[in-house]
Amino acid sequence: MQRFLYLASLIFIYPISVLPLGVLYLLSDLLHLILYRMLKYRVEVVRDNLKHSFPERSTSELADLEKRFYRYFCDLIVESLKAFTISESELRQRLVFEDTSPFKKHFDHNQSVIVMMGHWGNWEWGGLRFALEPLHNMYAVYKPQKSASADRLTQKLRTRFGNGLYRMKSTLRGMLENKDKVTATSFLADQSAPDKNALRIQFLNQETKVFLGGAKIAKKLNQSVIYAGIKRVKRGYYSIHLEELASEPKNLEPEEIVKLFFQRLEKDIQVQPETWLWTHKRWKHTRNK
Repeated sequence: MQRFLYLASLIFIYPISVLPLGVLYLLSDLLHLILYRMLKYRVEVVRDNLKHSFPERSTSELADLEKRFYRYFCDLIVESLKAFTISESELRQRLVFEDTSPFKKHFDHNQSVIVMMGHWGNWEWGGLRFALEPLHNMYAVYKPQKSASADRLTQKLRTRFGNGLYRMKSTLRGMLENKDKVTATSFLADQSAPDKNALRIQFLNQETKVFLGGAKIAKKLNQSVIYAGIKRVKRGYYSIHLEELASEPKNLEPEEIVKLFFQRLEKDIQVQPETWLWTHKRWKHTRNK
C-alpha cells in the first residue's frame, strides 16, 4: 500500500514540477485564494504567533505581515514541488552565495563543519544548492515522516544532487562513521522541542524551548558551526549568507552555541519576517504554562 501511495504521489508531483516557475506562480496565486481566503489554513496559529513575536506592531501592521506571509507560503509550496525537477543550472541562477569563504577555509584544511539553518527563506532549495558547491560532502539531518511513502518522497527530494541524510536520532553515529570524510552537516535548528530535550531561551519576545542536539554534537566533535541564512531577493530568487558562529565549539557550552544561532536567526527574521514559517506551533510547549 505504501509503495502505491509513493508512486501515486510521484505521478501527481512530476507533471506539476516540470512546469516553468512562471506557470507555477499562477498556481501559487490560486493556492493563496484557496488556503488563505477560503480555507483560512492555520490563520489563527499564524496570527497568534505574529502577535506574540511582534508586540510593538499595530493591528494593521500585523494584518499586512500576515498577508505577505501567506503569499510567500504559497510560493514556497510550489517552489518545493519544483525542487523535484529543477535543473542544476537553474538552481545556481536562483540561489546565489554571497560568499563561500566560511566553507572554503575549513575545506582547504580538511575540516568538517556543522551548518545551522532556520525555516527562513527556502531551506529545501538551499539544501540542494549546497550540494552543487565543489566543497564539503553535504549531509542533512531530518526527522523521518510517519508515512513511509511521505518519507521516501522526502529522501528522494533531499538527496537529488548527492546530499546524504542522517535520521535525527542517529545523527552522531552517522557523523562518526563519516569522520574520515570532509563533511558539512546541516541542521534545521529552530524546531520546537519537548521538555525532555529542551533549553529555554528568549526568542522573538517569548520563552522558547529549543533543541541542544546539534550544538552538543558540534562541541563533542569540535566542528565549527556556520549559520546559513537564505534571504528572498524577489519571487523565485534567493541569496545565501554564511557566517561562522563558533570556530572552536569545544571551548563553548552547547547552550552558548544555541543562543548564538537563535540571536542570528532572529536578526534575519526581523529584517524579513514574512519568510519564516509562521504556520508551525513553535511555542506549543511554553505558552499558557
